[in-house]
Amino acid sequence: MVEKRLPDFREIEEEAGKNKVVITVVGKDRIGIIAAITSCLAEHGVNIEDITQKILGEYFTMILVGDISRCTVNIGELREKLAQKGEEIGVAVYLQHAQIFRAMHRI
Repeated sequence: MVEKRLPDFREIEEEAGKNKVVITVVGKDRIGIIAAITSCLAEHGVNIEDITQKILGEYFTMILVGDISRCTVNIGELREKLAQKGEEIGVAVYLQHAQIFRAMHRI
């Protein structure tokens, strides 16, 4: 009798996470922040998988999860392009690989 092995969901999650990034945007609220950041991502082939945003007083915050498997630039270049776009519109933009983000926030 052949024993079937159940999938190891940690392995599946790790494999899926190899192409994921977490992008955080923080700054004074203004019109066009989401449009500017998501347009930059689309321009470089990043697929947005999840996005949440909130206005806290006069400050805008957004956390976005993106798939970079079809990204046209490397992660370092993408980080630079997003930071530059953030400077143009007056917000701070941070990009981390999802695996690093998870490791930093693990209890």
